[in-house]
Amino acid sequence: MVSQKHGVSALGLSRALGITRYETAWKLLKKIRGAMIRPHRERLKGLVEVDEVFLGGVRPRIGGRSPLRKVLVLIAAEDTGHGIGRIRMRVISDATLISLNRAMREMIEPGSRVRTDGWIGYQGVERNGYRHIVVKREPSTPGDNLTPLCHRVSSLLKRWLIGTHQGGIQQRHIQLYLDEFVFRFNRRTSRSRGKLFYRLIQHMTYDKNTQVE
Repeated sequence: MVSQKHGVSALGLSRALGITRYETAWKLLKKIRGAMIRPHRERLKGLVEVDEVFLGGVRPRIGGRSPLRKVLVLIAAEDTGHGIGRIRMRVISDATLISLNRAMREMIEPGSRVRTDGWIGYQGVERNGYRHIVVKREPSTPGDNLTPLCHRVSSLLKRWLIGTHQGGIQQRHIQLYLDEFVFRFNRRTSRSRGKLFYRLIQHMTYDKNTQVE
């Protein structure tokens, strides 16, 4: 899982380990992906950009931000001033104020600055203890990308899903793939595969009572 930069599919793992049943390899990968996110991990802080992205098939022409026939994912990315810091991703049921606020409370530390577009679902973000920065589109430049960091992360995520898994993922398992992507992205600058292996083993043997870092 960590020796290859982009990960491995269940089929690739079964071939590498000589596992004859695809289901066995898939269950093994599922357990590993589930351990890639450490419980009670630190939330993002500072200036954090937030936006939603749709994953899935062709979306019908409907108004608003309904996730009909698609999976709606909330992306949060730290803006370091010279690039993207850490990220978080969460599958959400819809883009309402309730769903967005619940997800942001899990991902972002109170006191942080949260930058979003002008979607109505983000109104009331201040209730979570954030300073809300709304980026509005200029009439003279209708094609502006209001949340470039999140769009960049979204593009890399989709490319990874297609390149590593050929897009062959089921909607009910998307959060597991998001967790793997976040684990890899947040450690993208690490030059030691051994350290990634060590960190993954730490997560898999995590004890909430001792909270080993």
